[in-house]
Amino acid sequence: MDAPISKMADLEGKAYRTVVDRYYTPGYRTASHCHSKRGNNIFRLPSSLRTLKKHSIHWKTATQETIVQNFTAKTEREDSGKIAMTSSGSTGKRKEIYKYEAPWTVYSMNWSVRPDKRFRLALGSFVEEYNNKVQVVSLDEDTSDFVVRSTFDHPYPTTKIMWIPDAKGVFPDLLATSGDYLRVWRVNENDTRLECLLNNNKNSDFCAPLTSFDWNEVDPNLLGTSSIDTTCTIWGLETGQVLGRVNLVSGHVKTQLIAHDKEVYDIAFSRAGGGRDMFASVGADGSVRMFDLRHLEHSTIIYEDPAHHPLLRLCWNKQDPNYLATMAMDSLEVIILDVRVPCTPVARLNNHRACVNGMAWAPHSSCHICTSADDHQALIWDIQQMPRVIEDPILAYTSDGEINQIQWASTQPDWIAICYNNCLEILRV
Repeated sequence: MDAPISKMADLEGKAYRTVVDRYYTPGYRTASHCHSKRGNNIFRLPSSLRTLKKHSIHWKTATQETIVQNFTAKTEREDSGKIAMTSSGSTGKRKEIYKYEAPWTVYSMNWSVRPDKRFRLALGSFVEEYNNKVQVVSLDEDTSDFVVRSTFDHPYPTTKIMWIPDAKGVFPDLLATSGDYLRVWRVNENDTRLECLLNNNKNSDFCAPLTSFDWNEVDPNLLGTSSIDTTCTIWGLETGQVLGRVNLVSGHVKTQLIAHDKEVYDIAFSRAGGGRDMFASVGADGSVRMFDLRHLEHSTIIYEDPAHHPLLRLCWNKQDPNYLATMAMDSLEVIILDVRVPCTPVARLNNHRACVNGMAWAPHSSCHICTSADDHQALIWDIQQMPRVIEDPILAYTSDGEINQIQWASTQPDWIAICYNNCLEILRV
């Protein structure tokens, strides 16, 4: 760092380097050797491919001239499972691609789920200094330009950023970020302010960086964090009414557990059992472990990597809680697991030509998942034929840069957002 910082920040920085070196750049090179940030998430396919609305132009093989984003069909199937996309040059129609260029490399990104904020996203920077930023941007549909609604400081890069999963607008408009700590922010129309900083280690000068977190969709009062100190922490969020003022937000630790033998790299709540109490985690010990908040005295090992390679990401099927996906460090494949058949993958998706760095299930389909890798590709797979071998994806997208994040808008499934280098693009599919 160029400027001197406090002893506390220095200790945080040393610990945070562990995240940056091993986890934060899924190309697994020292961050100082990387000019662009590698990402960990991928877009989510909307409702079943058989019911997805088609636009005027069907998918076709992209050429260098077809800059309308290089999605290409990987099979020649002519059934109703195809996806369509309208050209951005179609006369009299809304543009199909919108682009925003941030003043820094973009790493984390998340769609807002509020129906009154359809094209609002949050972006987090990846800057190797104690001076990172988070931006809230939204698309002005009249001018077709992105507008920066708010920019605020965040000392270290955000390992994850997530809007509160509150589609009905019952809760305050909140945004959470993980990094050195878990922070919860209140987002207003033109500014954002910190509501609370959640720290479970107040008696120590050492800060164990958070590698990821998840916000419970069934009960947004619950958040779970994963850390390099081998623990997962479940936080409770509260809002308190003060006369003449808006609700105040605070949080407390509900429980903390040693989840793995080594660093924990991801945590995700499951929709099984009511969707509130069950969650899984992955870590540097190469295992996937499942927990129940009602019975934390034991856990279930769902899978262990045969070579004990660290597992970096975990992703639950959005429609069928029996299935989850994970990926190992430096691996070219994504592994699909069935919790009813522990330890044995039911599918391996391995069409990538470089290390996989992201994956996401379709929010409205139980048989579609998308994966991304350092080969610039995002691949959509149909896994309904499991346990038969799945050899090829059904669709592919090739980006102009290494895709750091790809997410599908759950409230408007015609749109996905991608990040690469310093660019955010939203695409209509």
